[in-house]
Amino acid sequence: MHETLCAIVLAAGKGSRYRHVAGAHRNKLLAQCMGRDGIERSVLEHVLINICASVDKCVVLTRPDFPGVAELGLRHGCEVVILDSPGMGDSIAAAVAAEPHHRGWLILLGDMPFIHPDTLDCVIRSLEDDAISVPVHQGKYGHPVGFGRDLGPALMTLSGEMGARRLFPGARIKEVSVDDPGVLWDVDVPSALEFKPT
Repeated sequence: MHETLCAIVLAAGKGSRYRHVAGAHRNKLLAQCMGRDGIERSVLEHVLINICASVDKCVVLTRPDFPGVAELGLRHGCEVVILDSPGMGDSIAAAVAAEPHHRGWLILLGDMPFIHPDTLDCVIRSLEDDAISVPVHQGKYGHPVGFGRDLGPALMTLSGEMGARRLFPGARIKEVSVDDPGVLWDVDVPSALEFKPT
């Protein structure tokens, strides 16, 4: 039985809201921002540095027209899956199908660079075979979301925009309380590149 943990970084979204403000040629995942460690890197690189230190395997899901994102994933030792994805569900299904033999999967969004490493460790420690682990900050569900090994077959059936949320009803949910506004902070517009927790 496999006891490894796999992270899935979703980096296949078109980022339309960000491009509308910043310009059609701008990719938010490659935009520079100051991390919580005080170092300036691209949005996606913050995500990869944080998660690669905590898991056995990391898969980056991205689009064929995002070569810079794929290159960044490879540079950090990740497996890169290229998919012209119609939705988050399809991306998750493709990543789990590519890496099906793990004790669990941690799903992260590539545009969430401000999650504290301690939060990642809390979610990872809470993982159980038959449960979904979700960080909760001020009563709101955030990311990353962990899925135990028993959820693997269901993850591979996902499709469309809803992602893994459709697995929540009927599943055993483990709420992981965290004091980390980074679990709710995604970079949808350029102004969100500056982390200002309330």
